[in-house]
Amino acid sequence: MYDILIVGGGAAGLTAGLYAARAGLKTGVIESGFAGGQASTTDRLENYPGFPDGVGGPELMMSFEQQASRFGMETIAGQAEALRLTGLEKNVMVDGTEYSARSIILAMGAKPRKLGVPGEEENIGRGVSYCATCDGALYRGKTVAVMGGGDTAVEDVNFLTQYAKVFWLHRRASLRAMGRAADRALAHPQVTQMFSRTILGIRREDARLTLDLSSGDTLSVDGLFIAVGTQPMTELARGLLPLTKDGYIIAGEDTVTAIPGVFCAGDCRQKPLRQVITASADGAVAAFMAARYLSEQ
Repeated sequence: MYDILIVGGGAAGLTAGLYAARAGLKTGVIESGFAGGQASTTDRLENYPGFPDGVGGPELMMSFEQQASRFGMETIAGQAEALRLTGLEKNVMVDGTEYSARSIILAMGAKPRKLGVPGEEENIGRGVSYCATCDGALYRGKTVAVMGGGDTAVEDVNFLTQYAKVFWLHRRASLRAMGRAADRALAHPQVTQMFSRTILGIRREDARLTLDLSSGDTLSVDGLFIAVGTQPMTELARGLLPLTKDGYIIAGEDTVTAIPGVFCAGDCRQKPLRQVITASADGAVAAFMAARYLSEQ
């Protein structure tokens, strides 16, 4: 029996684990992959406070995990399959094993959103990728395209210029992203801007991808990196907790959900800004609120 079980080991989950374990509560974090979530796939974070020259995402998340573990946070490796949230005892099924806790923090995060166009699914891992830092080095000396106009797309463009010539596609005429990183990407000599275009289809031809564009023309590239936003990983909570129309868990800034003893932190929570720092803040608040809840029982 844990005091607090945290579902998800990204920035929110690891921060919650740190605060809960440091408060002397028996704390477990359930993580199906590598610690750090999406932040671990980001080559460089330039807007996380305290690092004037930026910090590597994997490096930062490794530090999060080491710090939380030092205070006693336990890591449960496996895939959370089902939740039972009613009553004083909460339960999480992980790879066929049931774990119990007096309170639960849901921090499942979000995953990259797909374009949903013909040819996308069958070419995933065969030229289509959602993680530039994972796959960018495979395209050294080649030509790639990036689809998107937000912060993630800017990060991908800047990262990929180390290896390849980049065609930058965006459905609008101007970017959503702002700041020095966006300016650097726009000005880079290896970047060709192809804004006011969307991808209508993806075809494989002679080991390369041909992108059918809304402008009526086509673009031939070795790889395509899609960065068009995220969708919450809240399937476990569907039918158990109120969700927004986009699938985010409804919880206030206090991270309190509709079920007593259940809290929600990070990118899976309904909120206006999803960044590592806001996820970390959520994690700290959720651990505090969970500790308060437990003290009242």
